[in-house]
Amino acid sequence: MGRFSGRVAIVTGGSSGIGAAVVARLVSEGARVTIADLNAPDEESDAVAFTATDVASADAVAATVDATKERWGRLDILVNNAGVGAFGPVPDMEQEAWERVFAVNSTAIFLFCRAAVPAMRENGGAIINIASISGLYGDYFMSAYNASKGAVVNFTRSLALECAPHGIRVNALCPGLVETPLIGPSLSTPESRDAWCSRIPLRRPAQPEEMAGVVAFLASDDASYMTGSIVTADGGLTAHTVSPTSPNCGAFGSRKPVEPARLCLPSVCIGTTMNMP
Repeated sequence: MGRFSGRVAIVTGGSSGIGAAVVARLVSEGARVTIADLNAPDEESDAVAFTATDVASADAVAATVDATKERWGRLDILVNNAGVGAFGPVPDMEQEAWERVFAVNSTAIFLFCRAAVPAMRENGGAIINIASISGLYGDYFMSAYNASKGAVVNFTRSLALECAPHGIRVNALCPGLVETPLIGPSLSTPESRDAWCSRIPLRRPAQPEEMAGVVAFLASDDASYMTGSIVTADGGLTAHTVSPTSPNCGAFGSRKPVEPARLCLPSVCIGTTMNMP
């Protein structure tokens, strides 16, 4: 018996990348899964059904949720994974591109949650929204993507408050650099790969299966006390500031004792000597 035996999930964007890895992981642990995507997966099975879905269409989303309940009788897990990006400076960005990014990355999550929450109230469940570390910080020339993923982060928190009384947990996963077909071209040469990975403490991109493991945890009873959480899985990328990586750079690299510093409080001054590591 797997952790998800008897449970039913919907995974948007489940035909490739992180979504495909999530589908495989949930099925391996006993779940039955509906893939909501415009592109069909490589294969289907008794445990995997594909529904061609424009995730930005309210009618298509409602039909996918209804079809899942009709096929398997329930809905326990929703993984909102589908996403797109747009690259370029704000003055050059077409409004249509901005709106498409928000339609897929943000509005689609609202539409699926709106349709799925009533279906999950009977048995409770888990919703996992795939955001991004780009929803926590800024990137050059990625304003639409950053803004849309930031919306996902706070939507997750708000929905978690609404759903908690119904036993529905809502969390977000913020991946860092993940080696998917979408990001693959950016890692296609040793130089470009090194440029990306040199900023990551673990010195490599994540694999989709690693993100699927986090999603499976958040969907499982092992995370039963987690809701409204924003989980980062980025190889340590957001754990540091922009300070140089070398310990011998600037003042913090001198490794010499500095003059005693005095910490002044309202009623006492304490003399301390600071030694830089």
